[in-house]
Amino acid sequence: MPSAPRRSPRAAPVRSGVRPAAPHPLARGVAGRPVPRERPLTLPFAVVFAGLVAAEELYLGWLLWEPDPGWHWYVFVAAALAAWTVGGAVLVWQGRPRAWLVLTGAGTLPLLLLVGLAVLFGALGGGEALWWALLMLAGPLGCLVLTAGRPIREWTAPRRGASTPSRTRRSSGAG
Repeated sequence: MPSAPRRSPRAAPVRSGVRPAAPHPLARGVAGRPVPRERPLTLPFAVVFAGLVAAEELYLGWLLWEPDPGWHWYVFVAAALAAWTVGGAVLVWQGRPRAWLVLTGAGTLPLLLLVGLAVLFGALGGGEALWWALLMLAGPLGCLVLTAGRPIREWTAPRRGASTPSRTRRSSGAG
């Protein structure tokens, strides 16, 4: 009777049967991680929090507009920040490369503004305005935490080697 080949005691046990198939080369992403093929579960929540951030920016613009109705520069700044946030949310939803950076930047500015307001209201004596400023921090914080998470960063990662439809049409021949 022939003896079995010698193996290391740390080696995995040998299974008889079918081996798992290696992933297809096109299914591998950067550094061997698979590229997500469907939207991550946290993506709708990140988009909802981005909508909340845009609503908060418009609300802060309205608060600045209310005492002196008119089209002042700070009203346009609030509207531009809200448009930036909505644009970043749309780009992230579509999975555009590096779109998470756009939405992260759009969520960072209101976060800093609200922290500054909370510090100012706290220094002035707190009150109801302080608690509203702290409550409004939930929008930018939620947006930043969800957007900077790994599933959304991988969803918006640049896909190397993927041909665009315009390249495919040009190289298909009858041009």
